Amino acid sequence: MAAPEIKRYKYDDYKKWEGNWEIIEGIPYAMAPAPVPKHQVIVGRIYNELNKNLNCDECEVFIAPIDWKIDEYNVVQPDVSIFCEKYENKSYLSSVAKMVVEVLSLSTAFKDLNTKYKLYEKVGVKYYVIVNPENNEVKIFENKDEFKEVKFQNEFEFEWNDCKSKIDFLKVF
Repeated sequence: MAAPEIKRYKYDDYKKWEGNWEIIEGIPYAMAPAPVPKHQVIVGRIYNELNKNLNCDECEVFIAPIDWKIDEYNVVQPDVSIFCEKYENKSYLSSVAKMVVEVLSLSTAFKDLNTKYKLYEKVGVKYYVIVNPENNEVKIFENKDEFKEVKFQNEFEFEWNDCKSKIDFLKVF
C-alpha cells in the first residue's frame, strides 16, 4: 500500500490565507504569535547596523514582514534580509537573498535551525545569520556550495559581488 499523498500548497493558495504564514516545500507553517520585545529590539538593531553600513547602490535591507517568493512552493518572511533586485510594482521579493538573519524564539527555533537552514543553503543564500537572544549567541554561515560556519569576533563584514555591509554585535546586544 502506498503512503497517502500530502497536499503541497503553492503561492496562489498562500495569497488567499488569513493571518501570517510561510510555505516551505509546499507545507504551510503558521507564523508564531507576535515576537517578544527583546526579539524585536534585536531585529531592529541588526537592521540598523546593516542599513547604515551598506555599501551598495543596487541592494536594500528589508525587515519582516515581507514575502520572499523563492518559487511556487516556498514563500518565507525572514526577520532581516538583503536583496539586490528591482522590486517596484511587485508584491514580493524573488531573487536569491544575499543575506538572511533569523532571530530565534522558542516557537521558531527548530524551523530556523533546520528547515530554513536547509532551504536557504539549497537556494544559494550567501550568508545565513542565526541569533539566539537568550544567550546573545550568533552563528554566521557562509555558502560556498554548502554552509560553513564562520568564526568572528564582535563584528563581521559581509561581502558579495562589489557590495558589503557589517554588523557590530556589541551594538546589537
